[in-house]
Amino acid sequence: MLKQQMEQYIAERVQDNKIGLFDIEKEYAEKHQLLQEVIATEKAFHAQVFERCNKETEDLISTETAAFLNEPISYLKKQNNEFVYVESNIFELVRIDAIALEFDDVFETYTALFGLKLQKKFGDAIKTYLDTHLHGDNAKHSVMFSAEDGLWDVNFALGYVEGFNETQSFEEIYNMIYRFVFKLVEAIEEAQ
Repeated sequence: MLKQQMEQYIAERVQDNKIGLFDIEKEYAEKHQLLQEVIATEKAFHAQVFERCNKETEDLISTETAAFLNEPISYLKKQNNEFVYVESNIFELVRIDAIALEFDDVFETYTALFGLKLQKKFGDAIKTYLDTHLHGDNAKHSVMFSAEDGLWDVNFALGYVEGFNETQSFEEIYNMIYRFVFKLVEAIEEAQ
C-alpha cells in the first residue's frame, strides 16, 4: 500500500538522482531501502487549491496565495465564520483528497476534516490509531465510511495531536496533519 506508492512516487519524481521528500517520507524510504542511489532533499509544502470559504454556505470568500500559509491558524478563531480548504498533490501519497480546517466555536477547538482513500475494511484500524494517538482527556474524532465516495470521512480536533499550538502557521499545521496521517497509513500497512 504505502510502500508501493512511495516506490512509484520516487520513480516518477526523481531527477538527476535527486528527489524532494519531507523528513517523514525520507525516514520511511530509508527504512524500506527505496532510495538506492537517490539523494533526498527537503521539499516544501505547496497547494494547487487554497481557498477561504463561508462555513454556513460553503461559498468561496477568497482564493489565497502561498503567502497565506504563513498566517497562524488562530486566524480561524478570529474569523470563525470561515473555513480553509486545501487540495495538494502532496496529499496523494497518504491518500488524502483534501483538507478543510475550521475553528469549532461550540467546542472551542480547531478541527481538521478530510477524506481518506482507504478500503472499508480498515475502519477499525483507523479508529484504533486515532484512539491511541490523539492525546488528552476526551480526545474527539469522527470516522465514517462514505460508500458513495469510497473513502473515509475523518474529522478530529487538532488540539489532541502532539505538538499542536494555535500560533503555528497553516503550513506547519498541514505538515503536522500530513505527518500524522502518514504514520496512520504506515501503521495500518505494518499491521497487515
